[in-house]
Amino acid sequence: MKLQKSLTFALYFGNRGFFPESLIAGARAEMKAAVESAGHQALLLGEAETRFGAVESVEEGKKYARFLAEHAGRYDGVILCLPNFGDETGAIAALADCGVPILVQAYPDELDKMGFSHRRDAFCGKFSIMDVFYQYGLRHTVFEPHTIHPATPAFGAQLDQFAALCRVVHGMKRMTVGAIGARTTAFKTVRFDELTLQRYGITTETLDMSEVFRRFKSLDTASDPYKAKLERLKNYTCWEGVPSEAVVKMAKLGVVIDDIMAEFQMDAMAFRCWLEIEQELQIAPCTLLSEINDRGIPAACEVDVCNAIMMRALGLASERPATCLDWNNNYGDDPDKCILFHCGPVPQSLMTAKGQVIDHPMFAKALGCGCGWGPNVGRIAASPMTFASAKTEGGKICVYLGEGEMTSDPIAKEFFGCAGVARIPELQRKLRLIGRAGYRHHVSMTFGRYEAALQEAFSTYLGYEFTQL
Repeated sequence: MKLQKSLTFALYFGNRGFFPESLIAGARAEMKAAVESAGHQALLLGEAETRFGAVESVEEGKKYARFLAEHAGRYDGVILCLPNFGDETGAIAALADCGVPILVQAYPDELDKMGFSHRRDAFCGKFSIMDVFYQYGLRHTVFEPHTIHPATPAFGAQLDQFAALCRVVHGMKRMTVGAIGARTTAFKTVRFDELTLQRYGITTETLDMSEVFRRFKSLDTASDPYKAKLERLKNYTCWEGVPSEAVVKMAKLGVVIDDIMAEFQMDAMAFRCWLEIEQELQIAPCTLLSEINDRGIPAACEVDVCNAIMMRALGLASERPATCLDWNNNYGDDPDKCILFHCGPVPQSLMTAKGQVIDHPMFAKALGCGCGWGPNVGRIAASPMTFASAKTEGGKICVYLGEGEMTSDPIAKEFFGCAGVARIPELQRKLRLIGRAGYRHHVSMTFGRYEAALQEAFSTYLGYEFTQL
């Protein structure tokens, strides 16, 4: 399941007077076609508004800036296209206050078209634009290779990464994360600093578990929200062998969590999943978190707020649900493979098939059988994937991320919960770096390859401290 959303990109075309203006018209058509073929919208200043439909002076740059101001809030990013060597000061005048990510693209020269009437010199012009942007502190994005034609599949891949970057930057600049329940005392690994998050535009809303129980007790099972939730859960996964009273309690708790998230306008949420829930209600919330995640709303267990935030970033990038997992087991003696696992919050759309709800064996051991109905047991599907995690330290948000793949390698049938085998190049070295840097035992994951977009969003635009694996 992909939660696709079309973006709008403002297109900027640079030029310098003595370069071949005949190439600009082609660039306007080619870049517009590239953006639209990727499923997005293009916003262009009229061709007659400036010489040749490009910007080659401060005055024309100011005209473009007014054009952007008139369309404020309607564009998600700017693509600065260099059909030729472009005017740097015009670009600054145009884009200094655009307020969104900027992708700098330069056309390649052709070896058999190096005469004065065809030579672009955009290769050199891109350096000049980047240099002046650096001097003015204007954040911008470039991808490899240095020059690229908009009509190529390689540029299509760059555009996909830039779109992911724009979604992440827009979605992470202002967000609300919920912490429902206090951190479990033993889990000092998920400690975080609310004030640090707030400095990055992330508001934390906290609620005590007593509020959850109060709402649970007062919920009317004759209400429409309860009936809708019960029907949704029954169709979501397999409940064979689960006592009917446990299913009822799960549906009631699901309504309570939904109401809390809506009331506090939470973009992501971390939930205290043990031990009071199991003691008071004899259920575990794993399947509920799975279902919330499957709707594209990040829901982390064990009150891991920082990984709930990373799940949101991953989900924005991939337009797919994300999940929070444990770095859990080695996979035999393969140094580049490990088992990623959690009790059952993995969204159905990342699994091979519907799961099966069971009585949580850990709580059965600790509290007695029948005290933890809720884990959604299954296996994670094979797919390329991107992983990430975060912590707060010294007033900063610190992150790491990488790419790998979830494989179809088998896991023993008696292995409970929802798990999958991950293959990550140089895994042992990366695990050592993760542990030595004080990151937690959790890692967030989504399908697809988005490391380039996320690294650029985190480091260039959001100002997170980046740990290079």
